[in-house]
Amino acid sequence: MSAPIRVALVDDQALFRTGIRMLVDSQPDLEFAGEAGNGREGVDLVASTRPDVVLMDLRMPVMDGIVATERIVADAVARGSQTPRVIVLTTFDLDEAATRAIRGGASGFLLKDSDPEFLLAAIRAVHAGTAVVAPSATRELFRHFDSRAVGGEEPEAFGSLTAREREVFLLAARGMSNAEIAAGEFLSEATVKTHISRVLAKLGLRDRVQLVVYAFEHRLVD
Repeated sequence: MSAPIRVALVDDQALFRTGIRMLVDSQPDLEFAGEAGNGREGVDLVASTRPDVVLMDLRMPVMDGIVATERIVADAVARGSQTPRVIVLTTFDLDEAATRAIRGGASGFLLKDSDPEFLLAAIRAVHAGTAVVAPSATRELFRHFDSRAVGGEEPEAFGSLTAREREVFLLAARGMSNAEIAAGEFLSEATVKTHISRVLAKLGLRDRVQLVVYAFEHRLVD
């Protein structure tokens, strides 16, 4: 069996932390790595426990979730270690804080009142490299990034992609999974995964959510 997915939680509400800890502990493929009550403690927690996935509240005392997410990503890059996947949690449907967190390196955005099964699925999905966005906020999120899109010529880095990598990029940017891309393009999932990895490396992106943001901000997809 593969190692369990290690999950850390950063939130200033003790009761919420207790509920999430019990939920994670109830799953055989997940392991609770620890909890923190504010962003600064969260950064230290991640540095010491090296979790795979971090559930990050946006609004907290001392240091908010946006800054904490940026610090966690920057620290991982500085160490040359694997960057943990961050899912930001908020009680608001979509606002500037959520989009800033995604720009800062978060791999997902969920509402705090999401169904427990959906939250568990989101943890597994981001660990596998898929972006997760609260269903009710998807349209608004993309509209937000599209409104900030820059016109003109395509980015120089995008020009370095091969024809096949561009095809895979555009399909992934439209939200298609590896399996869906493989079926539509008559490729193996392993080949699609390889193309995605090369695209992310060439464009300097961390994961699929960054890929989607990149595509919308540069008007590479409608």
